[in-house]
Amino acid sequence: MFLLENVIHQYGGQTVLDMPSWKANQGEQWIMLGPSGSGKTTLLHILGGLLKPTSGNVTIAGQDLGSLAPAQVDRFRGQHIGIVFQRMHLLSTLTVRENLLLAQFVAGEPQNEERVDEVLEGLDIGTKKFAYPSQLSVGQAQRVSIARAVMNRPKVILADEPTSALDDQNCEKVLELLKLQATAYQATLVITTHDQRIKDAFGNQFNL
Repeated sequence: MFLLENVIHQYGGQTVLDMPSWKANQGEQWIMLGPSGSGKTTLLHILGGLLKPTSGNVTIAGQDLGSLAPAQVDRFRGQHIGIVFQRMHLLSTLTVRENLLLAQFVAGEPQNEERVDEVLEGLDIGTKKFAYPSQLSVGQAQRVSIARAVMNRPKVILADEPTSALDDQNCEKVLELLKLQATAYQATLVITTHDQRIKDAFGNQFNL
């Protein structure tokens, strides 16, 4: 779950985000809608602990992020928050397997080969374990990005425009994978998008 209270964020003295409150319960699935430039990615980064708001409180899975030192936020994120970025940021010099093991290492978790196999098989990409990102199709790379996000059984899964660069078929597949993975881990899911194809796929909607 998460709770945002009176969150304001400014760049160069200009307010780019001003929201009084938003609460999501554990296991709920949300879509965050808004045009480009409305602050969706900024808000997602605040939820993920990647960006500290100018003011306001952010509580994730019962933890007030504002009370943590930067290194503690990084550790907490790795253990409790899974992020699927718009640009997938897979390390090109590492195999799929190594990218997933790195997610465990960064979170301070034991590196677990069985967990790697479990996640990849669950996303139907077990055969790509030793492939490099350059050897993956767009759809396969997106699945690996989702795999990395759920490696540590997160409490919250955040996805930034995960379907905007995909054709209709892959759009539907990725959306279903995200929802299934969130359900499997009873994680709260938030997807940001301006993709009109998926706006009606969620009962819970937050508009910026």
